[in-house]
Amino acid sequence: MSETEIQEQQPAPDFTLPAIGSEDIVKDGQVHLGDFKGKNVVVLYFYPKDDTPGCTKEACSFRDANHLLQQRGVVVLGISVDSIASHQKFKDKFSLPFPLLADTEKTVAEQYHVWTEKSMYGKKYMGVDRQTFLIDKDGIVRKVWRKVKPDEHANEVLETVESLGL
Repeated sequence: MSETEIQEQQPAPDFTLPAIGSEDIVKDGQVHLGDFKGKNVVVLYFYPKDDTPGCTKEACSFRDANHLLQQRGVVVLGISVDSIASHQKFKDKFSLPFPLLADTEKTVAEQYHVWTEKSMYGKKYMGVDRQTFLIDKDGIVRKVWRKVKPDEHANEVLETVESLGL
């Protein structure tokens, strides 16, 4: 773990990104993290790529848990480096009820230290590391998941929200 990684109990880095999704959350085609301060707990989940097997499982698990999360005042935000057009297709194909944010410049992925070197079939490349940050109403990171199992993840998040009393 590097010293620059986002740690629990520290303020979540603020950002504004282009987004598609719920009109009550997406304002003028953007989401500003600071808008949730004092109002909502935020689940900020970074995923590598729209419409790929693991990312689809993870998105659908959040979709299926979204009603329970909303009942607790929790807002889910998915972020990848894909474009808004790609996000729109992904959202429509799987009926995703939460906003997807387009970090095409990778600025937020770098802020949260999830833009990392990866390796597949012996080739090294840069990509988004699947990580999730639970941010409380005061804008403080309460939990970080660095090793995410896509199909079980939403339930893990829900259990943590309940156990922390957020």
